Amino acid sequence: MKIGMVGAGRMGVGLLRRLVKKGHEGIVYDSDPEATARLNTDGIPVALSLEELVNSLSKPRVVWVMVPAAATGGVIEKLTPLLAPGDTVVDGGNTFYRDDVARSKELARQGIHYVDVGTSGGVYGAERGFCLMIGGEKTAVERLDPLFAALAPGAHAAQRTEGRTGPLGREEHGYVHCGPAGAGHFVKMVHNGVEYGQMAALAEGMAILAHANVGTVERVLDAETAPLAGAEFYTYEIAVDAVMEAWRRGSVVSSWLVDLTAAALHGDPELSEFSGRVADSGEGRWALQAAIDEGVPAHVLSAALLERFASRGNGDYGFKALSAMRRAFGGHIEKTVTS
Repeated sequence: MKIGMVGAGRMGVGLLRRLVKKGHEGIVYDSDPEATARLNTDGIPVALSLEELVNSLSKPRVVWVMVPAAATGGVIEKLTPLLAPGDTVVDGGNTFYRDDVARSKELARQGIHYVDVGTSGGVYGAERGFCLMIGGEKTAVERLDPLFAALAPGAHAAQRTEGRTGPLGREEHGYVHCGPAGAGHFVKMVHNGVEYGQMAALAEGMAILAHANVGTVERVLDAETAPLAGAEFYTYEIAVDAVMEAWRRGSVVSSWLVDLTAAALHGDPELSEFSGRVADSGEGRWALQAAIDEGVPAHVLSAALLERFASRGNGDYGFKALSAMRRAFGGHIEKTVTS
C-alpha cells in the first residue's frame, strides 16, 4: 500500500521509514524543505507540494497528516479540495478528540473517510514499533489494517497476558480500534495523562533520593527556617544514577521510562544540560477536563499537570503574593535560598 505523509518531523519520518521497511510505499511533503531534505538518502520520494503528493497516489488514496495539533486543521483544510470520495485522511498527531468529531462529519459530507490515530512510540518507534490507538468508522479502519499492522510492534513485543487464549487480537500486536471518530485520540489523551503522572512520580522519587544528604548541610537557625528533625537520618550520599540502573532490573517499577531515565543520567548524573522547565502539549489538560466532565477523581494527573505549570514559573506571582501576605501579617522577611 502507498501512502502520502504530510509532515517530516521526528514522528512522521519514523512512521514512514517503518512502513517502507515493512514493504509499503510512501511519499512525503513538508512545508519546510529542510525537514524533507534529510529523507533523500533513505530513498523516500519527496513531494514539493500537497498537489504533487496527492496526484502521486492511486485512488482510493490515503494521506497521513503528522503535524502539530495547532497546524492540523489548516493542513486538512488545504488538503480536502484535492481529494475525492473514497479517499482517507489519517490524523496521527495529538489532536483534541472533539476536533476529530467535527472534521469527520465535515469530510463525510464529501465522501472522504477520516481516521484518527493516537500514536505512541517516540523517536524509537521506527525500530521498536508504534502503539496505535485508532478511531473511525469500521470499514475505513479495516482497509488500513495492513498499515497499522506494519507500524505496530507486533505480538512478540510482550509476553501474552495470562489467561488469554485463541487467535491473537490486534491489541496484542500493539494497535486497537477504540471506536468511532475521536475515540483514538481520546484514548491517546488519557495515555498522555497517565504518562504525566508516571513521569512526575519517578522524578519526585529521584529528587528525594538526591536530597537524602540534607542532614549534612548546615542550616540557619532563625524563625524563618524550619528546623530539620532527625538530621542524623539524612546523611546518605545516594548515587541516583546507580539506583536507576538497579531499578531497571527486577524492580516492580522497572519500565521503559526507567530505562530511558537511566540512560539520561549516565554521564550526567546532575542532569546539568536541562533547565527544568517542562512543557505540556495539551493532552494532559484535555484529559483533566474529561475527568472533570465525567466526575472522575484524577488526583495524580492534576498534580502532575500543575507541577509542569509551576516548572515554567507560572506560579511565581502566587508565590510572591504569599511572601507579601506573610510580611503583612507577621513581619516575615523573605529568605534567599542558595542551595
